[in-house]
Amino acid sequence: MAHYAYLDENNLVTLVIVGKDEGEDGINWEEYYGAKRTSYNTIGGVHTNGGIPFRKNFAGIGYTYDESRDAFISPKPFDSWLLDEETCLWHAQKPMPEPKDGIYYNWDEPTLTWVEITI
Repeated sequence: MAHYAYLDENNLVTLVIVGKDEGEDGINWEEYYGAKRTSYNTIGGVHTNGGIPFRKNFAGIGYTYDESRDAFISPKPFDSWLLDEETCLWHAQKPMPEPKDGIYYNWDEPTLTWVEITI
């Protein structure tokens, strides 16, 4: 089983489908259907189960395919966040503090800080 992303004319992902692994049915899905292969288990260029990572991140609807990086990139979550060129993941300018004792954090864009939330 493999996943494939369909792109519009602006390289935005419009659909992600499950298909056959390359060569399983004798068809190269990327060439034949014009889709880009993506891996459900790929995050930041690493396959979480030790398999082959495809295109840095699993594609989602609204993601952009960056041809020069051969990567799927999620929409930018906040204006201040920066793209990690290695992983193609977005990061805040300040690292998030470690959660502890029921305290977690949300990014506050107006103050450019992490704000404590209690669950």
